[in-house]
Amino acid sequence: DSVMDVIANAMTNAIDAINTVVWGYILIYGLLAVGIYFSIRLRFLQIFRFREFIRAVTRTPEKDSQGITPIQALTTSLASRVGTGNIAGVAVAVYTGGPGALFWMWIVALLGMATAYAESALAQLYKVNDHHGLYRGGPAFYISRGLKSPWAGAVFSVALLVVFGLVFNAVQANAISESFSESFGLDRTQVGVGVAVLSGIVIFGGIRNIARVAEVVVPFMAVAYLGVALWVLVANVDKIPDVLVLIVRSAFGMDQAVGGVVGGMTAAMLNGVKRGLYSNEAGMGSAPNIAAVAIPSPHHPSSQGFVQALGVFIDTILICTATGVMILMSDALQPGSGVTGTVLTQHALAYHIGDHGKDFVALAVFFFAFTSIIGNYSYAEGALTYLNINNKPCLFILRTLVLVFIVWGAREAITTVFDAADAVMGIMAIINLVGITLLSGLVVKLTRDYFEQAKHGDPRFRLSDYPELKGQIEEEIWK
Repeated sequence: DSVMDVIANAMTNAIDAINTVVWGYILIYGLLAVGIYFSIRLRFLQIFRFREFIRAVTRTPEKDSQGITPIQALTTSLASRVGTGNIAGVAVAVYTGGPGALFWMWIVALLGMATAYAESALAQLYKVNDHHGLYRGGPAFYISRGLKSPWAGAVFSVALLVVFGLVFNAVQANAISESFSESFGLDRTQVGVGVAVLSGIVIFGGIRNIARVAEVVVPFMAVAYLGVALWVLVANVDKIPDVLVLIVRSAFGMDQAVGGVVGGMTAAMLNGVKRGLYSNEAGMGSAPNIAAVAIPSPHHPSSQGFVQALGVFIDTILICTATGVMILMSDALQPGSGVTGTVLTQHALAYHIGDHGKDFVALAVFFFAFTSIIGNYSYAEGALTYLNINNKPCLFILRTLVLVFIVWGAREAITTVFDAADAVMGIMAIINLVGITLLSGLVVKLTRDYFEQAKHGDPRFRLSDYPELKGQIEEEIWK
């Protein structure tokens, strides 16, 4: 036992050391820097071209049997994005970083919209046809083909498989079982088995089935959650100005006495940035995997970039803000009390709408986390395609492992696992950020081409305008 303890401690220390470097230095500043870089190079299209984001989702989809529609791509990526980060993550950020953490979540989202646009436009451009008659793509493909680095694509794919296919699904199942045992007193293992059965029904049906389920469930859950938040806002309309002033003041350390948060501006910034990134995933390289499966409308890679940038806006600016403001308008936030995460959000809603608030949060966590499980799984399937092992036996093994991790995650206290996931996700994000920065010239060219053509009608991607892509992309797709 003592030898095993020594090994376990060594592993925990190694993971902590990696996380300190990756998250404390490289990623926090790297993601912000890349967001600023793309925002400037793309002339802040997330602000000045926002109407195009809406248009890209609401246009009539083009006919193509090999992909999914833009709205399905948006809802599947939102299924993964809108998870426990929006309920538990925001609560953790506000508890550890004070109200100002919300302000930094907004900044991260605003910059992240440009990064999300870039990575998803590239994923569209470099997508391939898999042997099941479906489009596939993502960072592994544009890193491998665009930068001629297949090894980096393979490392990225393996990391994606581990993090999104397995570990994050254990985390989501853990959140469901925790909130159900808090609200309804249910046994956590039984909850895990129930979630695994429901997930199995969806994921064994394949990627189209996932897209169809997400298309129905995601809008329903997002609208219901935002509806309750709106009701709370209307009921407390007199508190809104004070809450907004509190958020901005404490973001810059002018109000850290409120809530007694230690660390002022640094704590607010660090927690807001970290939780914001975890929630909206901009730059992580996850959403591009589903962006590549979509049929762009109009037929130009940029249109899918707009769709995924809108996803970041919905995730953070709308849903995370709803959670944060509901918490700040209640008396549930008590620094040092230990009440944080999902339970803090449950207490805040119970304050606003009575004890049913806790049950509502438990149900919201269920829908948010369940759709995250199927959304995450869809990314893992894309990674199998890149590694060229998306045959029936490997798909069966992956799906079975996903279900095992769901049951295991529901039962465990999974701090170490979450820390390990953070470390692997950090490596994944670094590879992706380097990739999209090196390909940024191409992103700028695509964007200018799109808006030039848009002045005269529907933009179309024309191979003849991109001689530098000869032999890098599947030309049949873009003819």
